Amino acid sequence: MKQFRYGLTLVIFLALPPARDLLESVMAFHMHMQMMLLFVAGLLMAPFFQKHFGHIFGKYNETGLPGVVLFLIILLYWMLPRAMDEALELWYVELWKFISLPFLAGVPLRDSWKKISRTFEVVLFLVLMVIFAVLAYLYIFAESTLCNNYLMIDQQTVGWGFAFLVLCIIMYILLVLFTDQSQYFGDDSESA
Repeated sequence: MKQFRYGLTLVIFLALPPARDLLESVMAFHMHMQMMLLFVAGLLMAPFFQKHFGHIFGKYNETGLPGVVLFLIILLYWMLPRAMDEALELWYVELWKFISLPFLAGVPLRDSWKKISRTFEVVLFLVLMVIFAVLAYLYIFAESTLCNNYLMIDQQTVGWGFAFLVLCIIMYILLVLFTDQSQYFGDDSESA
């Protein structure tokens, strides 16, 4: 349960006013660091919830697809410029960010990851690549600021961050498609 403590500590640290103010002062820090770290905290806390609420995950996320869909819905919501603006201006939207990213995106995705096939993993990465490519184009080439609380240069920096993520996903997909992954992901029954 060390992972749960690490994840919870990370959420609490990110919620502290000095850390929150620092990470929300720059748009790239807000989107690519704070939101990503909240998501990672959910990934870390997932085994605790799987152990204590396994019957719920077994009933509602049997195939892994509902967890992936929930992750994508939460991800798409937080990629909207208006959602980021409201998180800075309204306390309850900020609270929603600290609840939804770890507990409704990170936890369900980790539960779903072992349940979905390798092919579906690649499809998920392709979907993420398309989403991030559209966002990169939108944030880089928009003629006006999309987020009222940030400058145009902040917006373009976030766009280039998404472009970098697209490049990383492309390299990962090529790696998975053109290398033999069986040497890294052996049969679990052999080790038992």
